Amino acid sequence: MKIYFAASIRGGRADQKIYAGIISLLKKYGKVLTEHVGSPEILPIGELHLSDEQIFKRDSGYMEECEVVIAEVTTPSLGVGYEIGRMEGKKPILCLFRPQEDRRLSAMFAGNNRLKVISYGSLADVEAALEEFFNDK
Repeated sequence: MKIYFAASIRGGRADQKIYAGIISLLKKYGKVLTEHVGSPEILPIGELHLSDEQIFKRDSGYMEECEVVIAEVTTPSLGVGYEIGRMEGKKPILCLFRPQEDRRLSAMFAGNNRLKVISYGSLADVEAALEEFFNDK
């Protein structure tokens, strides 16, 4: 299975280690096309070795190629919102959200019954959510 993992890059990299952990869990289910999202080498300003156009073309290709989308949506990101909007209705989408005292998930995700949204507190919670999501496929 080909998996598109979406998470904040330019919106903030504070959760990079969590992204890397999720990617590690996703590898159990198939090939993660966007494994670079979890890399500590990517800076909050993005990938410096590629132009914006190159990134757009690469990621657009991955979106067409993938079979499912897994999105970590805790850190608000225009890019992740765009990716989910573009893939909605085309591919199964699982959104992972880590509730925090000062943060609520956008109603555009939380209220959308075409998206599966899971709240989590630990990678063990993510692992259980992924198992359920992929077993339902």
